[in-house]
Amino acid sequence: MSHPLTQENKRSRAQLLSVCIFCGARAGHDPRWIAEAAKMAQIVARQGVKLIYGGGHTGLMGVIADSALAAGGLVVGVIPASLQEQEMAHQGLSELFVVGTMHERKALMAQLSSAFIALPGGFGTLDEFFEILTWRQLGIHSKPIALLNSNGYFDSLLNFCERAVVDGFISKSDFDGVIIESDPDRLWERVINEAGAREVTASGSIEIAKRESSNE
Repeated sequence: MSHPLTQENKRSRAQLLSVCIFCGARAGHDPRWIAEAAKMAQIVARQGVKLIYGGGHTGLMGVIADSALAAGGLVVGVIPASLQEQEMAHQGLSELFVVGTMHERKALMAQLSSAFIALPGGFGTLDEFFEILTWRQLGIHSKPIALLNSNGYFDSLLNFCERAVVDGFISKSDFDGVIIESDPDRLWERVINEAGAREVTASGSIEIAKRESSNE
């Protein structure tokens, strides 16, 4: 069954051309993380929104790619050449970009995407999530950012962020701007509504890859 569209969803879907999903190259020990990652990817695909991700075939990365493709979606991977050489790239994607470095990977994923969703993962996932959040804080982009808190996985991280707000290291408005939900359907509803409000497109107001390259 396809994800139901409200009238607001129909209006804002036009602005949400693509979604980048950050998640682990491992699957974790709780099968609920696999199930919710698959559901999130299926929702994206059935809405006709392109899924952008890190291009791997293992762990939750493989789950979201396979699930979106099985649901008829377009899936675009971005992977560094070093990881492709280790045979970690997914071989069945709609499109695969091979880049030189991890920095180029993150910049291209950001440029290709209209919004960002983080699922459970490790250091790489947290790095991607906080970097794209920092870029928005700095005004480099204004795209929606969301966290799928499956089975309370990010509870401790959110407690840390709340402490950083209280102690004056993170502004409350920046933290409150992150969409946080434990249910993929509710999270998707909020992401597309915010995308419609922001009138976000995949090109963005600033091309992040060019900004990054000019700063090197």
